[in-house]
Order: sequence, then structure tokens, then C-alpha cells
Amino acid sequence: MHSCRETRVAVALALCFGLLPSAGAAEEPLPGDPFAIRLRLEMAAHRRLTDVMDKVGHKPAPFVTDGCSGGLSMAWEVLSDVLPSFAKIHQERPPWEDCCITHDRAYHAAAGAATAEEGYRARFEADEDLRECVIETGAHRAKALMESYGLTEAQVDRSYALVAQAMFDAVRFGGGPCSGLPWRWGYGYPDCLWGE
Repeated sequence: MHSCRETRVAVALALCFGLLPSAGAAEEPLPGDPFAIRLRLEMAAHRRLTDVMDKVGHKPAPFVTDGCSGGLSMAWEVLSDVLPSFAKIHQERPPWEDCCITHDRAYHAAAGAATAEEGYRARFEADEDLRECVIETGAHRAKALMESYGLTEAQVDRSYALVAQAMFDAVRFGGGPCSGLPWRWGYGYPDCLWGE
């Protein structure tokens, strides 16, 4: 027998599970295709969120952010306190934290999406923008990192591309609407995990 908490976690993970199609996927996935199932689950969640947004007049709670979610900003700050040489090169907060805050703004208010379809597209766009912003941050920091570590520009670019892709994958996996998680798409609105 599963507890209510275990059931909620299972449902949340099902709603948030990676929502990108595999390379070369057909425009319309087959009904049994794992992407088609994930797409249906996410679209159902976007519809529930849109209903909640409609009920509150599309007025989210005041904006709050934790910087880079998942404890990244907090861990970075602790590491900077413990290792001043780390902070000297990498700053006291993640160098891409502004990217995370911009991403949080879109997630908080569901980017102002009025329909489930708009929400799905806006979430994907916000996640892509996050990835690109992190990559841009690496480009701006390349010279300092090359001098500090004796790296080539290509090595810095690859490193930031890996970080950016990991962050993109994490938000695609764990940021779906109506998941019950504090960093979910539309977190400025009441949770809609169970619908009505």
C-alpha cells in the first residue's frame, strides 16, 4: 500500500519527466511513444494550471526567487565562504545567477500564458533561454577562466555548454506545472497537482 506522500511524489515525477522528443522524432508522436505520453501529461498539467490562473484572475503571488534552484546558489555561497580562492575566481554567487532569476520570473507567472498551448511553448522557450544565457555567461568569463586555469577558449566553452545542458535537462525534468514542487512552472499560483 502506497502512502499519500509516495503517490504525490510518483505523480509529480510523472508530470515532470523529461519532455524533449528524441532527435529525429516525427512531428506527431505515436500514441504509445514515451514522448507522446509525457506530452499528454504535461499538457493536462498546463490545462489545470490555466484553470487555476483563470480563477485567481491571472494575478500570481508576489515574486520570490532562491536564485538558482535545487540549492545551487546556496551551495555556491557556502563554498565561497569556505574557499576564498574559489570566490575570487568564481564570485560569491553563481556567475549565471541572473540567468536563473530571469528564468524564475518566467516560471513564477507562467510567462503570462493564457492557454495550455501558450504555457507549453513559453516554458520550453524559458528553458532554452536559460541554457543560452549560461553559455553566454561562459563566453563573457572565458578570458578570466583561461588565465586562471590555463584553459583554452574551447575548453571553457565546452565546460559552460555542459553546465548549461545539465541545467536545461534539470528544469525540463523537474519544472513541469502542477507538480507540487516549489520551483514548478507557475509557482506563483496555487498548486494544481490534483486538479478538481
